[in-house]
Amino acid sequence: MPGSVLAESEAREMPRPRKYPEELVQRGIRLALESERPIAQIAADLGMHPEALRKRVRQAEADSGKRPELLASGERAEIRRLRQENYELRRANEILKTASVFFAKELDPDRPR
Repeated sequence: MPGSVLAESEAREMPRPRKYPEELVQRGIRLALESERPIAQIAADLGMHPEALRKRVRQAEADSGKRPELLASGERAEIRRLRQENYELRRANEILKTASVFFAKELDPDRPR
């Protein structure tokens, strides 16, 4: 059915569904930061993949300032926003350049190309 297929831009904007509930992840992060138990053991107890929990624990540490070498969530979001803005501006620039060449040829047909 052609009407049911999402456009490419719509498909990119839809977030991927979360595999683990946010409450479970937050509980795992809290346990990992407050206890001396290994992350792999906590993840196994909660039924999570160890790397999924390890990644979220590292991000929580970066957000709290315990890991200054990593970017905080706010910084990641700003970089993502700036990259998107940069992409849109470059695209607009290309459109304007193409339009200016087109109109220059229309206004002065004797102009060398």
